[in-house]
Formats: sequence, C-alpha cells, structure tokens
Amino acid sequence: MHEQIGEHFLWHLPVLGAVHADTIMTTWLVMIVSLIFFAWIGSSYRSAYVTKRQTVVESVVNYISDLAMSTLGEKGEPFVPFFIALFVFIFLLNQFGIVPFKAFGLPFGGSPTADLNTTVPLALLVFFMTWVVGVRQNGPKQFLHVAKPFWWLTPINILEELARPATLAARLFFNIFVGELLFIIIASIVVAHVQIGAFNLSLAVAVLPFFIQFFNFFVGTVQAFVFTLLAIVYLSLATADDH
Repeated sequence: MHEQIGEHFLWHLPVLGAVHADTIMTTWLVMIVSLIFFAWIGSSYRSAYVTKRQTVVESVVNYISDLAMSTLGEKGEPFVPFFIALFVFIFLLNQFGIVPFKAFGLPFGGSPTADLNTTVPLALLVFFMTWVVGVRQNGPKQFLHVAKPFWWLTPINILEELARPATLAARLFFNIFVGELLFIIIASIVVAHVQIGAFNLSLAVAVLPFFIQFFNFFVGTVQAFVFTLLAIVYLSLATADDH
C-alpha cells in the first residue's frame, strides 16, 4: 500500500493553477452515481406497489422535510429540496472513501469531503445562501442584527458570523479526514508484516480495518446530518422575525 497522506493527483490549469484532480473526478463520479441512484428510485414509482427502496428513501426525505419545516416554519418549505439534496450529496461524498480506488492505482478515490477544497465551498454556499435569503426577506436591516443586543458587541457578532463557515467546513473535513487517516495507518501496518518479537502486530490488527470502515460509515452519516442541521439552523437565524 503506497498511498500517502494528503497526496493528490494534480491538474495544472492555465488560470486556476494546480487543482486536486482526484477530488474533482471523485466528486463528478459521486454526482453520476447520485443521478443513477435517483433514476433507479424514480423507476420504482412506475409500479403500483410500494417497494422497500421507496420506503427507505421516503423516510429520509420526510425526516429532513419535517426537520426543516419544524425549524423554519412554512417559509422553509421552498428550501426543503435543497436540504434533502445537501444531505444526500454530502452523505455520498463521505461514504465514497470506502471504495479503495486509489489502492488499485486509479487517479481518483477517497472521500472528497476529506479535502478542504470540497468542504469550504459547501460551507460558503450555506453561508452566502443564508445572507441572501435574509436580505431578501428583511431588506437592509438584515445587517443590523450584528449590532444586537448592544452595539459594542458588533465586532464579536461579526466574528461569530465569519466563524460559522469556518467551523462548518473544518468539522466536516476533520471528521472524514481522520477516519481515512486511521484506516490508512492500520492498513499500512497490516501489509507491512510488523513483527515485535514473537508478537505479530500485523496479524493482530488485521480485523481492525473492517471495524474502522463501519465506524467511518457511521461518522459519515452523522456528519452529513450535522452539516444539514446546522445549515437549517443558520437559515432560521437569518430569517427570524426579530431581525
């Protein structure tokens, strides 16, 4: 196993310079898989019978919809498709690292959310969306909330606003990156045939990668939900009536 931590296959573009090609290609692959998945789900509705796939997908859709509506009220209904798409997309990005494309020598693979070039744009998307929606609803007075409840708290409130996308991006990145890092370390020990005296360390930890992958799946699911939940909360704060 020769995968290096933080190593990326690069494209050198005229204007943008060096970009992480493996992250871009994997993201494109995730989008293709997403389209195929939803086409597969949509094809099940041609039948009059309710299938298991419909039940599973509709339970996720209804849960996120209820969460958005209960937090935002009726004004949150137009944003329900966005939050559903956000959750599903981040969930698939998180889970794609389970497939060892790079281990087979392919120039893509890993979880794109283990790259700040993915999590930062997602966080900025949520950040600017909340401000745009807030300004459209409340007008210029939307900017006045940074001076509440006291004007001298304005610098702290501005810092809090700017910290939201930073923490949103960092939380998702570090949780997914550490999971992949742990898997690479354990897998490297397994293939290195480490022997400490009579104790075969590689054999002892050989089963751990399977448990780590289950753990990464759980963490990836939770982090997709947390990211979506925080996006809903930030939008509710931006559109609150007291702005």
